[in-house]
Amino acid sequence: MVIEVERSTQSDSKPGRSAIRWPRRAAIALRNPATLLGLVLIAFFGYLIVAPVVSMLLGAVQVAFGDDARIGAPAGSLTSYYFERVFASSVSDITFYEPLRNTLLLSLAAIVLALVVGVPVAWLLSRTDLPGRRWFSTALIVPYMLPAWTYAFAWLTIFKNRRVGGAPGWVESLGIAVPDWLAYGPLPILTIFTLHFIPFVILLVTNAMKNLPDDLTEAAQVLGASSAVRTRKIILPLLKPALLSAATLIFAKALGEFGVAYVLGTPAGFSVLSTTLYQSISTQQPGVAAVIATVMVVLGSLSVYVDLRFLREMKRFATVSGRGFRGRTRSLGARRWPAFFGVTGLFSLSVVIPLAVLVLSTLMRIPGRFEWSNLTLDYWIGRNLPTVGFSDGILVNPNTWEATWNTVWMVGIASIAAGVLGMLVGYVVARSPARWIGTTLRAVTFMPYLLPGIAFAVAILSLFAVQRGPIPALYGTALLLILAMIADEMPFASRAGTSAMMQMGRESEEAAQTLGAGWLQRMRRIVLPMQRNALASAILLPFIAGVQGLSLVIILATPGTQLLTTLSMNLVDNGYTHASNGVVVLICLIALSGTWLARRLFRADLSSGLGS
Repeated sequence: MVIEVERSTQSDSKPGRSAIRWPRRAAIALRNPATLLGLVLIAFFGYLIVAPVVSMLLGAVQVAFGDDARIGAPAGSLTSYYFERVFASSVSDITFYEPLRNTLLLSLAAIVLALVVGVPVAWLLSRTDLPGRRWFSTALIVPYMLPAWTYAFAWLTIFKNRRVGGAPGWVESLGIAVPDWLAYGPLPILTIFTLHFIPFVILLVTNAMKNLPDDLTEAAQVLGASSAVRTRKIILPLLKPALLSAATLIFAKALGEFGVAYVLGTPAGFSVLSTTLYQSISTQQPGVAAVIATVMVVLGSLSVYVDLRFLREMKRFATVSGRGFRGRTRSLGARRWPAFFGVTGLFSLSVVIPLAVLVLSTLMRIPGRFEWSNLTLDYWIGRNLPTVGFSDGILVNPNTWEATWNTVWMVGIASIAAGVLGMLVGYVVARSPARWIGTTLRAVTFMPYLLPGIAFAVAILSLFAVQRGPIPALYGTALLLILAMIADEMPFASRAGTSAMMQMGRESEEAAQTLGAGWLQRMRRIVLPMQRNALASAILLPFIAGVQGLSLVIILATPGTQLLTTLSMNLVDNGYTHASNGVVVLICLIALSGTWLARRLFRADLSSGLGS
């Protein structure tokens, strides 16, 4: 038997033999429905995701229509003009270097502050007898579910001064002059970034804290190590993977965050890469926008690379212990109630005060006057208000309901499509005999994660703004927004589908195939019903993210395809603070309701932490 195996192996190793086997393996693979499905999905996502990115990159080195006379070369020809204008011209500092410095400094400062606050809170929630810690574990991640620019609107309502038009802020209404550095610019942006990103730290560090073994710290304590030494030598190294993941995630989020910097930075002339990119598109400079978007893609890719690099090294920081060695709850003693009030204060600053300010601002006739006689529902249900272009209350205004309907049906279709496509991608990864197909699909569907939303919007626009072959120009259509949201949601949907399908055995499907059931019938009656909870989560959670998404749609939406997020920004531009705040309240209600529904129906509980 050993001789036969060896002969067979030697025979198979001949060049002619392997050449014969390759077409046979390919033919067998092509007869598998998963392989054919995988090829179709690669073609679809290749055009939807890869082609826009390639088109954007080409836009940075090709003469754009309308620039031929300025550059002195025909449209479509290769040029280095846009790189020179961004990196080495008289406007480079304003166009690129200053926004880049601002972006990097804000991101790094937000990382430090979020870690300084978030890590101790995670320790309180996971390792101490903090009163109400189970409730705080859920309450303190509410900012994760809200749009970041919710806080910008709340800040503007309180501290807005006369630099911009419209109603004054509450502080100025009380007769107190608000300096520009407090109302606008880096300080409020950094404060809001910190409050919004602290939940990311809590989510990623809490689970790691729970798994810290006590035996190492107790042994160090017996040997005379102080608390500071134990923290520096033992606890922080064990938490290093979670801390680095939180830092890279915050950097990627801050890099693409548009709404906060636009609302609070524009009045003070403070720009970051995302707002500069938006201004380049608004002023008809697609080549410059392509170069800036390319830089953002490179920075985003580097952050993901760093995260993946350290994830591979997590085994260096692993601890092997039984249940008896899991971290025990520690008594805070006299610090118990001060810690409780500190965490309560954080919850008030990040959730209660911003939402209360937004709601209250929509009930005041005169901003900042806290009297019962000043309260009104006119801004919600009133008619013929003195606001040109938005003269009816929020709940009776046709613009609100049109934007709400557009948001629900566009984001709904995109989420359903992304969920189904994610499950199909997972099916191909788990079932296709051609491994390269699954690997390619996973890489392609993960690509939007590397791009900040506003940069990916530029990529989508660069491809679909004009007709290409049989595909017409889609700019200004709802289809473009839906396709962009599908692509943007695929990293989550494909990972969810792959995880679900990899856990599903082949037995039921093979039994149905033996009984003569076709592939479509097996998918409809066996595979998808068995994965209905995973499919529902893969649809609902992208819906929550899509409802509050702004960076992706701010460039692609037009007056005919207005969403709630873009409507709120338009109202801010017109100085209608009360109306924009009311629209943001509606967005928050939809997002929180969706999160609650996900938790009730599918037990999707974020408070358990993401560190695992």
